[in-house]
Amino acid sequence: MKQALPLVLVLSLIIASPSPADLAKIVSPEAKVEKLGGGMKFTEGPVWIPSGKMVVFSDIPNSVLMQWSRKGGLREYRKVQQSNGNILDLEGNLLTCQHAGRNVIRTDSEGKVTVLADNIGGKKLNSPNDLAILSNGEVWFTDPSYGLRGKPGEIGGKWVWRIGKTGIDVLYKGHDMPNGIAFSPDEKRVYIADTGKVGKIRVFDVVEKGMLGAPLFEIDIRCDGLCIDTEGNIYTTSRGGIHVFDKDGGKIGVIETPEHPANVCFGGDNYDTLFITARTSLYSVKTLAKGAKPKGAKW
Repeated sequence: MKQALPLVLVLSLIIASPSPADLAKIVSPEAKVEKLGGGMKFTEGPVWIPSGKMVVFSDIPNSVLMQWSRKGGLREYRKVQQSNGNILDLEGNLLTCQHAGRNVIRTDSEGKVTVLADNIGGKKLNSPNDLAILSNGEVWFTDPSYGLRGKPGEIGGKWVWRIGKTGIDVLYKGHDMPNGIAFSPDEKRVYIADTGKVGKIRVFDVVEKGMLGAPLFEIDIRCDGLCIDTEGNIYTTSRGGIHVFDKDGGKIGVIETPEHPANVCFGGDNYDTLFITARTSLYSVKTLAKGAKPKGAKW
């Protein structure tokens, strides 16, 4: 795959509430959105790998994980089964949701792959989409049916799941197409996007056991992937770019992107760069905010 020539775009700020000063505290008005590479089919699931000073992300239709670094540019990381969301666990291993694999896997530093979840009582998952991790090691993931391509599922619903020490259990059944998921920095809240008929982000109290209760509130945006900064602000992907909200759902503004974004993460040496997967390309923008690492992360 040929690497696209770099393209720098002037950052456009759209302020919805209450003044330009709000978004300016998060990203400078002089900041620029940079195209890091293109020519892919549908990019998703960016994650920063500190040990390699690179971002790894999915090109779903091509069944490949890609990598980009300032030094090495854009190239293939490894073959996968239509991977989507990616994060690091507390030890720095790569955790990946796979559509075609219908599973959640862990890849360690030696390249060994371990399946963390692929069935419930012998019935296959639909197509795990995105995931997040808590300081106790629990992995929460969403399981819509996009990867089934119209084929019937086996488990009876499109739900949110938890991988814990005692196995796998369901957390929430009220979404149509659960998608992006992220925890607040203090781990008291979980934000879960629905890209189906609901078309909102629902916010819940985190539970130690049992299922999630009623939503605390909803954010009225059809969002795919999302991430959180150290102040609890939410960076969501939707039409037009990265829509930024405060922790209680108040709109701060929009960082415009040239392509419709699918997911976003913080990275860079100081976790002050947003990496954005948007349709066929990977973009980045420098921020004044810093991304929130999972509590207990050793990286």
